[in-house]
Amino acid sequence: MPDGAKYNTSRPVKKVLIANRGEIAVRIIRACREMGISPIAVYSDCDRTALHVRNADEAYPIGPAAPKESYLRIDGLIEAARRSGADAVHPGYGFLAENEAFAAAVRDAGLTFIGPDPEVIALMGNKTAARVAAKRAGVPVVPGSEHVSENLPHASLARLGEEIGYPLLVKAVAGGGGKGMRTVSEPAELAHAVASARSEAMTAFGDPAVYFERRLLQARHIEVKLLGDRHGTVIPFVERECSIQRRHQKVVEETPSPAVSPALRVALTSAAAAAAQAVGYTNAGTIEFLLDAQGQFYFLEMNTRLQVEHPITEMVAGIDLVQWQIRIARGERLDLDPDAMLRPTGHAIECRIYAEDPDNGFLPSPGRILQLRTPSGPGIRDDGGATAGWNVPVFYDPLISKLVAWAEDRPRAIARMRRALDEYLVMGVKTTLPFFRWLFQEPGFCAAMFHTTYLDDMLKVRNGRPFADAAPESAELAAIAVAIQAFLSPGSGTAVNPVGEGTSRWRARARAEGLGEPDRASEH
Repeated sequence: MPDGAKYNTSRPVKKVLIANRGEIAVRIIRACREMGISPIAVYSDCDRTALHVRNADEAYPIGPAAPKESYLRIDGLIEAARRSGADAVHPGYGFLAENEAFAAAVRDAGLTFIGPDPEVIALMGNKTAARVAAKRAGVPVVPGSEHVSENLPHASLARLGEEIGYPLLVKAVAGGGGKGMRTVSEPAELAHAVASARSEAMTAFGDPAVYFERRLLQARHIEVKLLGDRHGTVIPFVERECSIQRRHQKVVEETPSPAVSPALRVALTSAAAAAAQAVGYTNAGTIEFLLDAQGQFYFLEMNTRLQVEHPITEMVAGIDLVQWQIRIARGERLDLDPDAMLRPTGHAIECRIYAEDPDNGFLPSPGRILQLRTPSGPGIRDDGGATAGWNVPVFYDPLISKLVAWAEDRPRAIARMRRALDEYLVMGVKTTLPFFRWLFQEPGFCAAMFHTTYLDDMLKVRNGRPFADAAPESAELAAIAVAIQAFLSPGSGTAVNPVGEGTSRWRARARAEGLGEPDRASEH
């Protein structure tokens, strides 16, 4: 338990400064509104007209567009909190969400940090220290090393690699999001992989330290969300399946996992709770595991923050995790039924809609969103931070929204997600929508026969074939036609598709009615 003298367990939270941007800032604003709490936004120069700025009660500039000069400036964020009169700070995720120095600065300023204590962030944010903590709690960890010395001779590196076994991963101690990570298939590759991982880790995290971990083949990535209050209670939630990844980054998440039995669920969640309790964890966090082909699970790491995929847990648990973060920060006790949190209601799937070009290596596609229409209807949730007319900046993660589909079971949730993806219209920038329309038709995905390298393997098989080919009825092209029509004078004789029906179907109807169709060259 944290030192009671250091943290008052009964703190008012009436005004929250959100030290983040985009869809997560909008999400936190909504939670605050429902609790009668005033949400305060911050913004960089390129975010002046962003949705989170417009939705907040107050908004304060924090510097130029570059993250290091704005959203990563601890002093600037603390000053904005002071100016606004906020009594608490929510870090969202990304940026400074897992930065112990930021959490400490918030606390030292006399404000409430809506997250774990800085000491716990420092402990569990260090991958090797977290492995040690998990071992002490009796949780199995992936075989590997705790630290690889920077001056370790090549022969010693090779011996260590042989002891762990190939294939193995070289991983940044301070890493995340696949950065500072290299796969090594044989001893000859090891030295170069270590040097490359160290260099990338230094650039991304300011820390070149790396460690080794055996790469489990055809493993699944399973994680357990949990909440911990300041009275010693830790409650885990039903597991999430996060195995659909591209280059070690999650693409689709769902809950519950189709690979986890009720007995395995008890074991996983009990292990997650034990690891969290061992370090006195408070607020929202996630324990990540690997599940091998034999059904054995291993501790991977802990994320000391809210996760991008938290909406799917909310959908099957029927609670608001952000509101519970705030309630815990105020010193309230968790009064949830632990058993009920492990009995999911239905099935939820999330996919991340990015401004990326899937036909060009998923490179970011910054630019102005000319048209945006999000899906709705039964079981559909879209957590977004973009609007029509908004410029997707080059400086930040190009996430447009998180699209969630809930239904009574997995097949129905997949069918609902397909419908929602077909309704989703984004014009002006390339997006991952065509990619998801393809993925949600793939037999392996639909049958839940996948693992962490499944998607990379499937993309190799596609060998660069355009994803647009997988969605000839793409509603995006219909949206382009609508935009073109908006520039044409009434009565021009060009057909318009006001209801967003499939493009091929619309063209057939337009030709039948003698209305013509837009010139193909003008669509691109």
